[in-house]
Amino acid sequence: MPKTVFDVLNDNIDEEISSASVFLEAGSPKDYAGYREIVGLIRGLNSAKHFISDLAKTYGENDD
Repeated sequence: MPKTVFDVLNDNIDEEISSASVFLEAGSPKDYAGYREIVGLIRGLNSAKHFISDLAKTYGENDD
C-alpha cells in the first residue's frame, strides 16, 4: 500500500518526537524552563498525531 500524506506526516512527527526524547534523556536541557519546553514540544507533537489520525479516519470514511 502506498504511503499517504498522513503516513508521511506521522513519520516526520515520530522523528521529531524521537529527537526531542533523546535530547531530554541525555539531560541536555540547561534548566527547568528548557525541560518544560521539550516536554511541551513532545506533548504538542503527540496531539498533532492524534489530530492527523482523526483526519485520516474522516478522509477514509468520505473516500468510499
